[in-house]
Amino acid sequence: MIIKAGKFVSHAGALQWGAGKVLDVNVYRATIQFSDGISRKIAATHFDTLQPAEAASYLPPPEVVAVVKARPAPRKPKKKLLPPSEAQ
Repeated sequence: MIIKAGKFVSHAGALQWGAGKVLDVNVYRATIQFSDGISRKIAATHFDTLQPAEAASYLPPPEVVAVVKARPAPRKPKKKLLPPSEAQ
C-alpha cells in the first residue's frame, strides 16, 4: 500500500485506535491522526501494518474548547513583625 497524505488507514496491530487520516509522510515516518484522538508517528519500516480504511470509518477528534480557569484572588501581604526592641 502506498501511504499518501489525506488517505485513510487503519493499523492492523492496533484496531482499538480506529481509522486514521494520514497527515504527513516523509522517508522515515508517517504522521497519522487516529479516531481515538491521538496523533501517532508510524515508522516507514512498519508501513506494512497499515491497511486501507473507508473514509466514513474515520471519526475526527472533537474540537476541544479551551476552558478559562478562574484566577485566584491575590493574597494580602503578611504584616511584618518587628522585634520587641524596635517596636514603639
